[in-house]
Amino acid sequence: MEMFQDSATWVLCSFLIFCFVMWKFGKDKVLALLDKRIEDIRKEIETAESLRVEAQELLAQYQRKQRDASKEAKQIVETAKEHAAEIQKQAEKDLKDLAKRREQQLSERLERMEQNARQEIQAYAAELAVKATSEIISRQMDEKTNENLLNQSIKEVSGRLG
Repeated sequence: MEMFQDSATWVLCSFLIFCFVMWKFGKDKVLALLDKRIEDIRKEIETAESLRVEAQELLAQYQRKQRDASKEAKQIVETAKEHAAEIQKQAEKDLKDLAKRREQQLSERLERMEQNARQEIQAYAAELAVKATSEIISRQMDEKTNENLLNQSIKEVSGRLG
């Protein structure tokens, strides 16, 4: 009976009794707590999985949007380059047309200036000729010759009118 006098034996017996009582009265509560904890963990895993799937869908959606935006940006850049090339061609054409018009206007202006200069020279020459003729006639003509010339002019004008 030394076995009952040893404290290790009593600790073992106490422990076994405690385990039996716990098993008998606390087993259902412990199992319910463990089942609840398992269920909570399962729900968290399901929530995490659904969030992961949703995040992957959002990532795929944003990647599609980014690809679409990149395509649209490339298209806009290409369209802008084409438009700029068209504008440049039109500007070059307009510049050539403007240069032609200016050249034509300058040519016409030079022609007008040339004609005006000719007319002025002719008018000046005619004026000089009339002055020179008047002066020559006035020096060489006396009063009697002037009277004869006047009478002759009057008869000539009368003949034409009559």
